[in-house]
Amino acid sequence: MKKYSIIPGSLLLLMILLGGCKKYLDINKNPNATDVPPITGFLANTTNLTGYNVYNIANWVSYYVQYLASPSVSGTADTYQQSDPSGAWGGIYNVLTDLYDMRMFGEERELTAYIGVANILTACNLSMSTNVWGNIPYSEAFVGVSNLTPKYDDQKAIYDTCLALLDRGIADMQQTPDAGNELDETSDFIHGGSASAWLKTAYALKARLLNQVSKTAQYDATAVLAAIDNAYTSNADDAQVTQFTVRNPWASAALRNRALVLDAWLSSYFVNATNGVTYGVFDPRLPFITDTTIYLDYRGTPNGAGYQGVRNTDHVQSYIDVDKWYSSTNSPLQIITNAEVRFIEAEAAFRANNKPRAYDAYIAGITASMKKIGVHADSITRYLSEPAVAVGANGLTLSLVFKEKYVACFLMPVTWDDMRRFDYAYKNFALPANVTLTTFIRRGDYPSSEISRNGANVPEVLRTDHLWWDQ
Repeated sequence: MKKYSIIPGSLLLLMILLGGCKKYLDINKNPNATDVPPITGFLANTTNLTGYNVYNIANWVSYYVQYLASPSVSGTADTYQQSDPSGAWGGIYNVLTDLYDMRMFGEERELTAYIGVANILTACNLSMSTNVWGNIPYSEAFVGVSNLTPKYDDQKAIYDTCLALLDRGIADMQQTPDAGNELDETSDFIHGGSASAWLKTAYALKARLLNQVSKTAQYDATAVLAAIDNAYTSNADDAQVTQFTVRNPWASAALRNRALVLDAWLSSYFVNATNGVTYGVFDPRLPFITDTTIYLDYRGTPNGAGYQGVRNTDHVQSYIDVDKWYSSTNSPLQIITNAEVRFIEAEAAFRANNKPRAYDAYIAGITASMKKIGVHADSITRYLSEPAVAVGANGLTLSLVFKEKYVACFLMPVTWDDMRRFDYAYKNFALPANVTLTTFIRRGDYPSSEISRNGANVPEVLRTDHLWWDQ
């Protein structure tokens, strides 16, 4: 089976044993491969590569939410130009294919824990995909070589499928595994084989999905909070990947900057949101992301306008640096975190008019984010005592919740979901320079690989078309 070469070296031999599955995007069978791949190999591949799928989407949409900016004038992603996300699309469907097979093998052998992980990670990858593209293939995508042009399922149906998968995954993980049914801890790159950790992650992902529909009539804050009550309680619960063949891919971007190959420059919007310019408060997380410039301050690059002054990596402007928290060799690729869950709780409680709970969760989200990346306790206390932050339960607004979640979820794709749910109404957030659309982008382009292979089924959409939950 064709895969990207990003599995840790200790598992390369195991991965060679994976058989050729005649599924969508993967129709070439290796005649030398076994037809019965070890289920632990599927677990290793899917848990590891899900982290990379999060990175691949984030590395694209981080320009839309203005975490990052291109040093080039009129950068493609900066200015909402047509893009070709074939790599990100292929990576997701490769993982979905292996998850399908892991579920099938698990059902044949009654391995409930593996079935549960397959259901949970399918929901995770599938929801991330539909939130970028809308309608996508699913119901006919894994039925064999007889259908290489599967239909595109409606995005609302995909959303409902994801919730159903999470509920099944929750039921699976609530069963105590019998001897021989436990997850292999060395092959689980997210939770080390812990069924209880997977159960919490399923509830965390469910809370994220239930909260995502805040602009629709079906939003139910009570249901969101019920999922929260069974989800994460500390940073130790976070779903993330920390093992790589060589290094975290954001670390590779930082090394490219050091080698004068410009990559992952910080947007002026993000820098100003954290350096005190926009909100009047310096965020102590900023030094954990980048170093000061040669001017002894932090300066971002305006999206669409390109570098300002000198095009080099001598810190005339800020960019992702080597050995910082998000970009060191073994920095985690975060899938969903305790900090995000706390902000989901804050939003849902606010919408339920439970402002004391909302405010407590808001403070807990900031604290969890700062503690995780190593901010000193004194700096956390100072930040939380700032009048612009310490507004009290009666002073809390959704704008403040979204503002703090924006920083806490740095380089995570979920921020683009939030931007669209909040109609991009973040303070001072504006269209990029040289933008090619007349309004903010709402969805991604379908990949050229998909248009050439399954063009008759690919929907005709515009980048300004809203997804079903973004009306």
